[in-house]
Amino acid sequence: MNGTRPDKSKLYYPKMPATWWLKKSSYLLFMLRELSSVFIAIFLVVYLMQVYQLSRGPEAYVAFAQKLSAPGWVIFHILALVFSLFHSITWFQSTAVVMPLRIGAWEMPRQLMTGLNVAALIAVSIVILILFNTLRG
Repeated sequence: MNGTRPDKSKLYYPKMPATWWLKKSSYLLFMLRELSSVFIAIFLVVYLMQVYQLSRGPEAYVAFAQKLSAPGWVIFHILALVFSLFHSITWFQSTAVVMPLRIGAWEMPRQLMTGLNVAALIAVSIVILILFNTLRG
C-alpha cells in the first residue's frame, strides 16, 4: 500500500433518490424495521430514567410518572409497543430462515417455527402479566 487515495472523480457513485425505499413493499418493511430500533432505544432510555427516578425517592418517581402520563408519552409508548412487536415477529421470521431446525433429514417448516416462537412470546407475556397482577395485589 502506498497510502494514496483514488481520484474521487473516477469513483462510481450510484445515484439513488431519497425515496428509493418507497418503491417496493419489502424495502418499506425493511426501513420500518430499522426505524423500530430507534423507538426501542428511546424507550430503553426513558426506562432507565424511570429506574433512576425510583432510586431518588417516591416523590421524584411520582413526579416523573406523572410526566409520562401525558398524551404524547402515551402515544409514544403505544408506538414503541407496536414497533417492538413488529421487530420481534420479523426477528422470528428471519431466525427460521437463518437457523432452520433440522432433525435428521426432516426440517421444520419455517411457518411452524415462526408460529411456535410467536406462541412462546405470547405465553411468556401472559405469565409476566399474571405475575405483575399477582404481585400488585
